[in-house]
Amino acid sequence: MLGAAEVSPLRAYIVLSLLTGARTEELRALRWDDVDLIGAPGVTPPLPPSISVIRSVRIGGDTKTRKSRRRLGMPQRCVTVLRDHAERPGADTSPNALVFATRTGSEMDAHNVRRSFRKVAADAGLNAAEWAPREMRHSFVSLLSDSRMPLEHISRLVGHSGTAITEAVYRQQLRPVLEHGATAMDDVFPVADP
Repeated sequence: MLGAAEVSPLRAYIVLSLLTGARTEELRALRWDDVDLIGAPGVTPPLPPSISVIRSVRIGGDTKTRKSRRRLGMPQRCVTVLRDHAERPGADTSPNALVFATRTGSEMDAHNVRRSFRKVAADAGLNAAEWAPREMRHSFVSLLSDSRMPLEHISRLVGHSGTAITEAVYRQQLRPVLEHGATAMDDVFPVADP
């Protein structure tokens, strides 16, 4: 998917969505003053580059819940694509400008984002009809779960009020707990090879 996004106008949007787990309605409301491309590397402990998720395109402009307001550290790939995105011709990077905007500077419409996203999915060889921008968030959860990140951390990163919500919404993406129990017991009570 990331390779197919290289030439897409949604490149930075897709990379940020996949690597931070931000909701699509949160990214569509992201403003440049919510973005810190430098962080504070000189403090102890160092602060990474980050985005502040404090609004969305929902009615009233608020995030889905209070816990959805969060600061997300950005991997270097996000910093690089956002710098490239800021340097594109005609980009408005004034503090109050939207990071992902239409040519006129207004909020991107969900339908247009979905249509552009599905083109990237098709270019990646995926069945575009089965993919929507929210799939990046699901993939984010899957990748963290597969990396053995604790559910509590995943829950905080995606802005849920607790792990029960994360488990209910992403049960398909989370590694089954049964697997962890069996693995732990095999380690405690190993079976000798015959």
